Order: sequence, then structure tokens, then C-alpha cells
Amino acid sequence: MKLLYLDCQSGISGDMTLSALIDLGADIHYISEHLKKMPLDPFTLDVKQVDKRGISAKLLDLQFQDAGEAAHSHSHDHPHEHSHSHSEAHSHSHTHDDGHAHSHGETHSHSHSHSHSHDHDHSHGHDHGHEHAHDDGHHSHSHRKASTILGMIADSELPERVKQRSLAVFEVIAQAEGKIHGMDPAEVHFHEVGAMDSIIDIIGVCLALESLGVDRIVSSPVPTGHGKIMIAHGLYPIPAPATAEILKGVPLADFHVRGELTTPTGAAFLKALADDYGHLPALAIENIGYGAGKKNFEHPNVIRAVLFNEETVAVRENITILECQLDDSTGETLGYVMEKLLDAGALDVYYTPVAMKKSRPGTLITVLAKPHHAFVLEDILLRETSTFGVRKADWTRRILDREFKAVDTPYGSITVKVGSLDGEVIKVSPEFEEVKTAAIAHNVPLRDVFQEVQQAAGALAKV
Repeated sequence: MKLLYLDCQSGISGDMTLSALIDLGADIHYISEHLKKMPLDPFTLDVKQVDKRGISAKLLDLQFQDAGEAAHSHSHDHPHEHSHSHSEAHSHSHTHDDGHAHSHGETHSHSHSHSHSHDHDHSHGHDHGHEHAHDDGHHSHSHRKASTILGMIADSELPERVKQRSLAVFEVIAQAEGKIHGMDPAEVHFHEVGAMDSIIDIIGVCLALESLGVDRIVSSPVPTGHGKIMIAHGLYPIPAPATAEILKGVPLADFHVRGELTTPTGAAFLKALADDYGHLPALAIENIGYGAGKKNFEHPNVIRAVLFNEETVAVRENITILECQLDDSTGETLGYVMEKLLDAGALDVYYTPVAMKKSRPGTLITVLAKPHHAFVLEDILLRETSTFGVRKADWTRRILDREFKAVDTPYGSITVKVGSLDGEVIKVSPEFEEVKTAAIAHNVPLRDVFQEVQQAAGALAKV
């Protein structure tokens, strides 16, 4: 099993990640050929070698061929404000090197283009949320609804895991933009993220992961940078609104650099695709790739992608255990607290009867969590229960590789969780809620549906 570690010491963006994965060994022709089967503008995808303060890295070179025009590169060098009227038609040929790409959700729909030279200042006369980001360096052709992009991916011929990962990234961005604009995420209009070049970055990264055979992703804590950026609404702090919203639950790195280091797209990769966050795992390194950003800082503006092979090593992951004991809580309170803990990201919550001081019967609350969720879960225990303290311990656990599959039964399609060890399926477990729904819908005993699902799922264990 392949594990990818994303070392985000200088932040993360879409094109930096894609170029790092190509440098790591992802087949650029595999990526391009799959992308060219989709309804995208004609493009060429390549990388070039650059030096970033002593580190040799790949820099993405993405160019589009507009109708009736020569190919032009989508790495530009202009400030972050644009001014143009609605319903214009225009062409462009320019470069910008702001170092970090910018993606922003819009609450309107229109198409436009413009002709301008590459050093320019222009500001929007329309209302949209504009998050500037790290170094994708993109300029969009059109505005697209999130639902349109998701439908395009779902209906494509992309490999199934590539579809799932691409959809997950776009859904994370749409959710963030929808919250910022106060609208249904499916109705959010994307400008930069909806543009052809950014679609290529996102799907391209997922194709690169597939080319490398990556099964798990672990990320370092990520810096955002600091300072302010000028957008259509005025002067905004870094991280920009969408980036901050997406990064909720993702551990941040304390790296004080003026400027924007992490884009919404880069943040979405970490939120949607990372299985864990932390330091380099104690495994033998198989290969390393470097992806360059366009802007030059006082530090090397690169992301490092490190590939490991876990096949010969029993995979263990870090988890945090939280505990506290209560002798004065009602069953109703305990039920409420459990629901709240699970909603906040707990992996599991369970209660154990214990004997406490003065021979009082009590309850031991045990919470299993990812390390980056521990603080929020501690806060819930302290605020929602009568405890005066919470114990914390760091453990490791070994888990089965897990995936979800649908099996056909006389009662409809039902999802099962498949557990594998070293590539061998050893457990298949039906999703209880779907079994329950089917039993109620067909007015049959629950055990009858379970038996049908187990029989249908038996073939999975023999694959």
C-alpha cells in the first residue's frame, strides 16, 4: 500500500501539488490523456525545472489554445483586482506571478473576457467573494456552478477513485463558499476554481495520485501566511475567508511569512483527501518530489511530496484517548454528550460503569479521536459534563484497510463495509441504517435483510 506524505512547509496550492506529484513519478501523459477525454478547452500540460533557493523543483506549465489564437500560458503577473463589465467578449494573453493562485466563489453568473497587457491593475464592479491563493497562477475563462462541475466529473470516464477524490475536493470548496455567501453550495458559482485551468489542477492531482497508486495521504501542519490582501470587497486578512473555512479541523503550522501561502484549492486537498496529519512516518522513503510556486520568498517556495510503501509494514495510526469520570450525570445527559462528541469528529465514544470515591457508582467516558480533534472534544467534555478535568493519552492502533461497496439484494442495493488485511478481504459488514430502512420499506424482519446482504456480500470475500 502506498502512502503519500505532503510536506507543506511553504503552504500548498493546486499547481504546486500537481507538479510535485509529477516530479515524484506520476505519469504526465496518463494525466493529460484522461483530462483530454473531458469537455475542457484544448490545452497542453507540461513541467519545467526551476531552482528555488537551492532546491531544484518542477514548475507547472499549463497553456490553453483559444479559438483562433495561439496557445497562451496561464501563469500571470497582476494584482488581485479586476475591473470589467458583464457580458463582454475578449481574449487575453498575459502572465502573472503572484506566487499563489487565487480561487473565489461568485454569487452571480456571467461570462466575459478582456484584452490587456501583463502588468495591470483592474478591479471588479460586481459582488463576489474573492479568495487569493498561493501559486496556482490561474485566470479563469468562465463562471461555472458547483453542480455543473460535479455533474461533469460524475458523468466522466475517469477511474472511479479519481472521481471520488475529485468530487470530494470540489464539494469541500463549494461548502465553504456556500457558507460564506449564505447560499446552497450546489448553486455557488466559481470563477477561478471553476475555470478550466483550476479544474485541471484538481482533477490532475487526483489522476496523479492514481498514477502513483497512492492509497493513504498524510499531511504536515500547514502555514497560511499573514498580512492582508486587497479584494473586491476591500482589504481582507490572510487567510482569506474560503481558505479559513476549509482549514477548520486541519492543524496549522506556526510559520510567520508575510503573504498568502495556502490557497482554497490546496486547503481543500488537505481537508478532503488527507487521512491524517502529523510528522514524517517511521518508514523507509521510496521517492521524493518537489513542486515549485512561482513567487520567490526568503525561503524555498516548494512543496515536498514523499512516497512510502507500507506493504511490508503493519500500518499503525496515531490516535488520542480522552477520559473523564462522572458520578452525577443522568442518562439523558450522557446520551446528549455522546451525540455531540461524535458530531464534532470523535472516532468512537463509549461509557463504562465504574466504582468511584466513597463507593459511588459512576460512569467512565472514553473518547477515541484523531489528534487534531482532541482540543475541541476536550472542550465539549469540560463544558457539557460535570467533570473538573479530562485525561489525555496518545495511543497507536492498527486498523484494516476499509472501503465501501454496494451489493444487490431482493430488498435493493445496500452498502457494506469491506475490511482487508494485506490485500485479503477478511470482514464484510452491512451498514445497519440501510438494512433497517430496507426492512421497514419491505415490511420484513431485520434478520431476513441481514441474511440476504451477507449472502450477497459473501462473493466479495472470495475476490
